[in-house]
Formats: sequence, C-alpha cells, structure tokens
Amino acid sequence: MEGIQLKIKLSKKTMSILVPITSVIIALFIAAIVILLIGKNPLSAYWVMLQGAFGGKAAWAANISKMMSLVLTGLAVGFGFRAGIFNIGAEGQLMMGAIFATFVGINLGNVSPVFAIPITMLAGILGGAFWASIAGYLKAATGAHEVITTIMLNWIAVYLTNYFVVGPLAVGQGVPKSPEIAQSAQLPPLMTVQANTLPSGIIVSIIAAILVYILLEKTTTGYEVKAVGFNPYAAEAGAISLSKNIVLTMAISGALAGLAGSLEVMAIHHRIFGDFSGGKGFDGISIALIGQNNPIGIIFAAFLISSLRTGSNAMQFAKVPDDIVTIIQGIIIFLVAADRIVRTLIMKFASPKGGESK
Repeated sequence: MEGIQLKIKLSKKTMSILVPITSVIIALFIAAIVILLIGKNPLSAYWVMLQGAFGGKAAWAANISKMMSLVLTGLAVGFGFRAGIFNIGAEGQLMMGAIFATFVGINLGNVSPVFAIPITMLAGILGGAFWASIAGYLKAATGAHEVITTIMLNWIAVYLTNYFVVGPLAVGQGVPKSPEIAQSAQLPPLMTVQANTLPSGIIVSIIAAILVYILLEKTTTGYEVKAVGFNPYAAEAGAISLSKNIVLTMAISGALAGLAGSLEVMAIHHRIFGDFSGGKGFDGISIALIGQNNPIGIIFAAFLISSLRTGSNAMQFAKVPDDIVTIIQGIIIFLVAADRIVRTLIMKFASPKGGESK
C-alpha cells in the first residue's frame, strides 16, 4: 500500500550484536580497497586468510592456542570497564600470573596432577589479583588514576620477568628462560597436530567467561559493580562502598589476566621467558571493546582476533602484507568505539524512515 513504510525498532541487545558484526563487514570492505591499491586480489587474500585460520586441524589448533589467553585478557579489561575502571594493566597482570605459576609449578614434581594443576593455576590467579590490587588500592586510598598506575605496573612486571629469566630462574643457553614446570603441573593438550597443540586451557577460558557472566548478571556483587560503573555517586548514595568495589573489581580483573598467564605456562610454553606474552594483555582492550564488555561477546571477539592473527600468517604466502590484519582490527575498534556511526547505518538500512533503539 502506497505511503505505508515499515518502521523497525531494534532493542539494545540486538544492536549490541549488530554493531560489531557491521563493523567487521565495513572493516573487511575498506581493507579490500587497500589490498586492491597495492595491486593484489582481495578475494584471493581473504581466501588464503580463511585457509590459514580454519583450513585443517593444524590451523584450528594454532587459532585456539591464540584465542585461549585472549578470552581471559578481554574478560579482565571488560570486567573493569563494567565498573567504570580502565584496567590497562592486563599485560603486567598476565606476566605476574605466569611468574607465580612458574615458581610454584617447578616445585611440584612429586605432586599428583590432581593437585598440581589446580595449585599452579591458583598461583597464577593470585599473582594477577595481587598485582592488580595494588592499582586498585592506590585508586581507592589516594585517588591515583588506574590508567597511570597500571601502565607503570606493566613495565615493572616486564622487567621482573626479564630479571627472573636471566637471574634466579635462568637455565640453559640461548634465549633467557626459566626451567620447565613439572610434568604434573602441565595441562595435557586436547589434540596434537604436527608442531601445534590444541590446548585444553580453552575450556578453562570459556568456563571463566560463563562464570563472569553469572557474577555480573545474577549476583549482588555483580549488581554493585555495575552500579558503580553506571553512576558512582548514586551507588554511594545507595550505601554501596566505592572503595571496596574498586579494589574488588581490580582484584577480579587481575585474577582473570593472571589465569591467562598461568595457562600460557601450563598449556603452551611450560616456562617463562622474556616478553613471552606477545602483547596479549593489550589485545584484551580491543577485545573488550569489540565484545561490548559482555563476557559472552568477548568469547566471539577473541575468536575473531585470533582468527585474523592466525590467518595473517598465511596471507604472507600470497604476498599480501600481514599489516592488513592490523588495519582491519584498527577499523573494527574505531567503528565499535564510534558506534553512533554504525548505529545510524544500521537504522538507515532497517527502515526507510530510520528508527531508533529503545
């Protein structure tokens, strides 16, 4: 009927899913233009990237190995964001978790795996929680901004790691490294393909994401954390302790990053060495943004980033620079952060007259 137009109202939940998906599509389109400008075929480049990320058991194993820690560092940053706290220290917290796990793990040779594995994992969790709590306490007690303190703590963690692998824990020749943790403290792989292993730690990461979701959405603690994030003044007026929740949020956030560090040691490297984290803590910032700080969304965001990273290695064989993946990731983060642009595009395509989310 003439003059009748469909007006679609999208819920916030639906929009929170559509924004990242639309951002990925736009980023791939823009990157395709860049690939064309350097004289390559974008379809061929993307096909090679897909093969590199999903083309066989070895590709999947490499992909999931990267995803395992990214889920946890994304959760660490995202949990802080939900309380209005900018935890930029997941990198250092991951390293401290790995250091604690290594110190404990190398001394559990005579302990059964039934006890050695959870003890080593717990050591990493406590290491990350302790390191993040320093920044949380400083913010709660003195008002010191967590961005500054967590960045500085990152550098301290880096240099502590370097000190331990060239000093007290140094072993062997070549690259400075620690001894391997005891066999009983190592997480057995789900599958081994050529030189790649599918780490069982991915199960731990996904369980952690589910537990964080339950904590945020189904518990009083989660309600208080979100209340502080939405409006700290209103939360305080409602008898919610800001200081307690700041320290608690940082401790939980650090515990998640510390767990990532312990899993890196227990499931992949079995030791620590200089700069072994590979920037996974900083990747957690972009993953939290893409996942909209939702624990379940962060799982998918981590899978996206790990797939891009794994596939980028294969793109080099097609003579396409792997920097293209950095471009894609940067555009996605920009569009998710500036989500009003994407929301406007979605509403424009959803309804001839446009609409608005409720």
